[in-house]
Amino acid sequence: MEDPKAKPVALILGPSLAAVSGVSTHLNVLLASRLAEGYSLVHHQVGSEGRRESLPGRIARLLFGPITLGAAILRRDAALVHLNSSLNAAYWRDLAHLAAAKLCGARVVFQVHGGALPQNFLGNGPMQPFLHGFLRMTLRLPDAVVVLAQSELAAYRAFLPGQAVTLIPNGIDCAPYAGLGKAQRDEGPLRLLYVGRLAREKGLFETLEALRLVRAQDIEATLLIAGAGPDEARLKAHAHDIGVERDVRFVPPAFGEEKLRLLARADAFLLPSYAEGLPYALLEAMAAGAVPVATRVGAIPDVITDGADGLLVQRRDPAAIARAIARLADPARLARMSAAARRRIATAFSAEQVAERFGALYKWISAKCAESPAG
Repeated sequence: MEDPKAKPVALILGPSLAAVSGVSTHLNVLLASRLAEGYSLVHHQVGSEGRRESLPGRIARLLFGPITLGAAILRRDAALVHLNSSLNAAYWRDLAHLAAAKLCGARVVFQVHGGALPQNFLGNGPMQPFLHGFLRMTLRLPDAVVVLAQSELAAYRAFLPGQAVTLIPNGIDCAPYAGLGKAQRDEGPLRLLYVGRLAREKGLFETLEALRLVRAQDIEATLLIAGAGPDEARLKAHAHDIGVERDVRFVPPAFGEEKLRLLARADAFLLPSYAEGLPYALLEAMAAGAVPVATRVGAIPDVITDGADGLLVQRRDPAAIARAIARLADPARLARMSAAARRRIATAFSAEQVAERFGALYKWISAKCAESPAG
């Protein structure tokens, strides 16, 4: 006999919890949050992150993944499936998971973690009307679509009239960062930090050029780059070629206490990416009081108030990055913006707020289910 006091089961789909991934961070935030007080949250792994698999293994996973999900829904009597996807190659994989969840009678939250906007996802060729119609049909299958940025909210609501589309930005547990005391600025160089993947689209070549421009203005600054990626060797060579090698240090990816140590020492955090969703690295840096210099992409303008708690720059613009760094060389401005960055994350992007917003969404979907049960 079913226990009336048992919490409803929500399957949370995404990569390995140990993977180095923004979505993995999001899953860990959800599973550790107060959302678990009202729901039995169960992680169901999909995707390649955190796996070591052969080509046959990958093919088998893609073929049997929806069947495995269906079995998990039925075995656990899951009321809700929370899909974490994006409008890129992951969409096609997760479309099969979405279909399996609906066929098994579960309600579905489809959370979008970046990728293309729906208007641009399938191109603009002669097949566009058909392809857009297909995309609209599939994106109306979930009970709700969740996005990270105001720009995405406007785009999805325009593309999907009548569908429930809501904005729930990422959030973090601010406690580990609140205790980080910022080292007082002295007469030494401005300490700049980047943490993440070493790839051209992160704007790192422009960052090195900006450092060269800053040095030409007799502003002392050092840059610590923590990460790994396909462009690591080229970045080191470029730093040497333009004469900033002595001001740049490359270190391996940082996690846990080591990442906290790097953030505690940083004056500014650089993230001049060509594209982003809502990067956790940005939230963590601001919570630690490192003033961000970041591009106007994705949800970043929703987080940073330009000139108050960070500085926004255009993509692919080394001169703009250099001007922003030069502004932060003023110790009074840097201290003021550091305190504002901490307040911004604590008041608007905490894990508690994420849990509250998803709890309200899950409750709304449950009420909708009670009014019109899934067939």
